[in-house]
Amino acid sequence: MTKVAIVFHSGYGHTAAQAQAVARGVGRVEGVEAILLTAEEAQQKWELLAESDGIIFGSPTYMGSASAQFKAFMDASSGIWYKRGWQDKVAAGFTVSASQSGDKLNTLIQLAVFAAQHGMIWVGQHLLPGNNSSTGSVDDLNRLGSSLGAMAQANSDQGADVAPLKSDLLTAESLGERVATITKRLKH
Repeated sequence: MTKVAIVFHSGYGHTAAQAQAVARGVGRVEGVEAILLTAEEAQQKWELLAESDGIIFGSPTYMGSASAQFKAFMDASSGIWYKRGWQDKVAAGFTVSASQSGDKLNTLIQLAVFAAQHGMIWVGQHLLPGNNSSTGSVDDLNRLGSSLGAMAQANSDQGADVAPLKSDLLTAESLGERVATITKRLKH
């Protein structure tokens, strides 16, 4: 069985909704198991990440970068980095912020660099940008136009009971399915 872990931090529930969407996408691929872990749980279960064939990283974008809680997970992985424990595992990333841009690209770059430092193989978004023409809408997949990973937007005045837009969650599902497909192919 191919295993793909999803490690995330969620401050207000929006990134958790996105992580669950990624896991649904991973689960669409026959023979691939999704393992959903918060960044805090992952630091107690390093063995699950060692057993995984791929890891998808998710963090809200706070002040233009990954949250402090997710950064703590990144920093705690330095022993794994030194031993090359995640080398050649597949990696990808997702993020959410309140603003349409919110400097989410910077967070995805941060996650991609983190994966590269670990010697991982980064998988980006395969969807063309949506919502970028006069016939586009917020219902388009990849409506925020990211190539590096999945982006979502959630209003700052709405809590976890209001998830990101359905199109953003479907974009996250699509990324999860893509990563699962590529991870399974590389494993075999």
